[in-house]
Amino acid sequence: MCGIVGVISRSPVNQLIYDGLLLLQHRGQDAAGIVTMQGNKCFMHKARGMVRDVFRTRNMRALPGNIGLGQTRYPTAGNAYNEEEAQPFYVNAPFGLVLVHNGNLTNAQSLKTELYDIDRRHINTESDSEVLLNVLAHEIEQVVRDAPLSAEGLFKAVAAVHKRIKGSYAVIALIAGHGMLAFRDPFGIRPLCFGQAESGEHMVASESVALEGTGFKLTRDVAPGEALFIDMDGKLHTQQCAENPTLNPCMFEFVYLARPDSVMDGISVYQARLNMGETLAQRLISTMPPSDIDVVIPIPESSRPSAMQLAHRIGKPYREGFVKNRYVGRTFIMPGQGERKKSVRQKLNAIGLEFKNRNVLLVDDSIVRGTTSKEIVQMAREAGARKVYLASAAPPVRYRNVYGIDMPTSEELVAHNRSNEEIRQFIGADALIYQDVDAMKRVVAALQPALDGFEASCFDGIYVTGDVTAEDFAKLEAQRRSQGDEEDGPARTRLALQSGGDGR
Repeated sequence: MCGIVGVISRSPVNQLIYDGLLLLQHRGQDAAGIVTMQGNKCFMHKARGMVRDVFRTRNMRALPGNIGLGQTRYPTAGNAYNEEEAQPFYVNAPFGLVLVHNGNLTNAQSLKTELYDIDRRHINTESDSEVLLNVLAHEIEQVVRDAPLSAEGLFKAVAAVHKRIKGSYAVIALIAGHGMLAFRDPFGIRPLCFGQAESGEHMVASESVALEGTGFKLTRDVAPGEALFIDMDGKLHTQQCAENPTLNPCMFEFVYLARPDSVMDGISVYQARLNMGETLAQRLISTMPPSDIDVVIPIPESSRPSAMQLAHRIGKPYREGFVKNRYVGRTFIMPGQGERKKSVRQKLNAIGLEFKNRNVLLVDDSIVRGTTSKEIVQMAREAGARKVYLASAAPPVRYRNVYGIDMPTSEELVAHNRSNEEIRQFIGADALIYQDVDAMKRVVAALQPALDGFEASCFDGIYVTGDVTAEDFAKLEAQRRSQGDEEDGPARTRLALQSGGDGR
């Protein structure tokens, strides 16, 4: 799960891309990179860290040009600690190609072998984004052997890419001297949208908030399987490049990943979370009497809309009971459970006044490992709560995700092979209420009739691409364990950027 942005303009774009990346920082905090083009020459800077730390004044001055792209990285494949795997990626032929990618290729290993044995291309990292770049470069090279590069030729190359790669992908690429290409996987799993400024500049980005926050007007989302090409004159070309595209956006974007002020595939993320709070309230009412609850408290940040709607629905006061320290590192990078526990305490602090002698309902957006949820429940008890109930705006996370959300191995998921009662006992809550999968899908789908469904595999175990095998899971598990050995074991496992319950 990463944030990507591309801009083509009549004036320098380095500041616009920087500002866009700041607005997408929640999608990736491990590394950041920007590349710009002036004429046929590329200028790139990328490094590990937050956007504000990676780019200093001297770096920005070294990024001239009226066309460029950038990425905030949250690695789901490859090595999180290898600076060489920060994006963008570059190859010098044909023309000179630079690419940023959000998603995850499920057949990256077989493609890597294919690229070396058949296409005669060398992959230098473990990143699936470098694999995707080389597949794209090869297919464009096939097209331009017999004809000059054109929008039609690029769309033909993208159609060939769709047939070769599996998984999820939203892509923005620069072609030296020609323009900017963007495309989305045929299932529409990972988000991508584009817009235009009054001056005629074009921007493509992961979320609408990146456009709106930089003065662009959202035109629409890139359709599943669609490609768009903006040439150096600013002319926009679009074409559907997939044979049977369907729209199945990732449900976890609406649950947790996206900013609430974004609109994805015509759905307000904020409204989706309000609707989840409504159905969660119905679930709670059928589980326990609301009269047992004195106050509803969210676990910041992304659970707030659901918690507010739930409180309104059951007629109980909504209160902010936790204060979040935004300047503490994420809990999932802590090497040991003791340090993880300490970091949770540093990141969240309970306001005793809201807990003392009350039956408290805590609302979180989701529960993944359960370790942080367990710690937060204990914090509520120590703050004086008589009883602590916990509600999750998302259903139990029981399955691995292979489409670009970095889930723990199955054994690390608290809901894997556990009943709700066993989960409740592990977390230590007096009651545990989960969202219903079908209800969640129904209320979010009601906001966009054009949907074909959702990618909700971590909740329902259904993989929408239909090509994920047991062998794929075995490879992913093996890769994750080997990375864990290199990077302090469980410390490598990560999920979460903006919630108080990071990696929970």
